[in-house]
Amino acid sequence: MNWAWFHKWGSPKWFYEKSGNWLPWLVIASIILLAVGMVWGLAFAPEDYQQGNSFRIIYIHVPAAFLAQSIYVTLAIAGLVSLVWKMKVADVALQQAAPIGAWMTFIALFTGAVWGKPTWGAWWVWDARLTAMLILLFLYFGVIALSHAITNRESAAKACAILSIVGVVNIPIIKYSVEWWNTLHQPATFTVTEKPAMPFDMWMPLLLMVLGFYCFFTAVLFVRMRLEILKREHRARWVGDIVKQQLER
Repeated sequence: MNWAWFHKWGSPKWFYEKSGNWLPWLVIASIILLAVGMVWGLAFAPEDYQQGNSFRIIYIHVPAAFLAQSIYVTLAIAGLVSLVWKMKVADVALQQAAPIGAWMTFIALFTGAVWGKPTWGAWWVWDARLTAMLILLFLYFGVIALSHAITNRESAAKACAILSIVGVVNIPIIKYSVEWWNTLHQPATFTVTEKPAMPFDMWMPLLLMVLGFYCFFTAVLFVRMRLEILKREHRARWVGDIVKQQLER
């Protein structure tokens, strides 16, 4: 198997160039997907026969919850790559994705509370899935705190990588909590592997929102990573060439 592509991702210069090519398309895709999904879901999707219009918060809650979990898996993979192959870009991805993941987890918890009030009659219950999501938020905070508390870059990278890998055990707990325990949280009504339990007019805008959230995350991550790479590689010749080109424009 040819692993040349894998090692290219470890080059800050190569990543900076390629991400710059993909960034405009990711921004355009996220704007279109989020705009269409939001308008379709909030304005044109039919009411739920049980929850009425309150169900529409799923068009924010579900994509945010999906993304919060996916980002932490990304952190764990980046942490593993950073520890095993010592790739600089992997550490950059880990540390720059963590704040985005924390925000997505907060949005998922907040919208879940707004949803829970009319559905369960309470803003918060110590439900298995809600508790696991709260733990996920604390794990993100832990990664962010470690990255800022440890001044030595290599030590910080190692500590963040280890925490990310250890903490990933919480992801299957979040996913299967509604099956393992008797919880208030309803089972998933939308997955990528099974036929949706909702009519087309409900799940299609939700799918667009999920895709839009992922495109948005990738675009924001690329921007953050590109800035961090320039900061870390400011003494490299290729960074100097980029600065020179920008000044000449």
